[in-house]
Amino acid sequence: MSEQRYFQGTGRRKTAVARVRLYPGTGEFVVNGRTSEEFFGGRALYQQLIRQPLLAANQLGSFNVLIKVRGGGDTGRAEAVRHGIARALVDADPAFKPIMRAAGLLTRDARKKERKKPGLVKARRAKQYTKR
Repeated sequence: MSEQRYFQGTGRRKTAVARVRLYPGTGEFVVNGRTSEEFFGGRALYQQLIRQPLLAANQLGSFNVLIKVRGGGDTGRAEAVRHGIARALVDADPAFKPIMRAAGLLTRDARKKERKKPGLVKARRAKQYTKR
């Protein structure tokens, strides 16, 4: 039995981590054992986000995408998947690297929730000052 070759990439956004594998195929998306439409609830924005790297590289029907994603919310998960797919495409063919970089898909978005500081209500929100 021969092992099928795949290309992998890890994407991160906020607290979400996506492990992506690209197999040569017809363009199926499987996220945590479900189709991408089932997993993301059919939201067109998330479908568009996760297909963006494949569209940029003109490879939409060339790969089956197997994704395992943990942590975060829907938007963080979708953007982590996008980051992982872009990295996996570069793993598949280094010629895609300038295309992905120009589209801004290889840069990890470092914005996270800021930690709460002592004496404040939230990270920066202080209690309301009362003069009298």
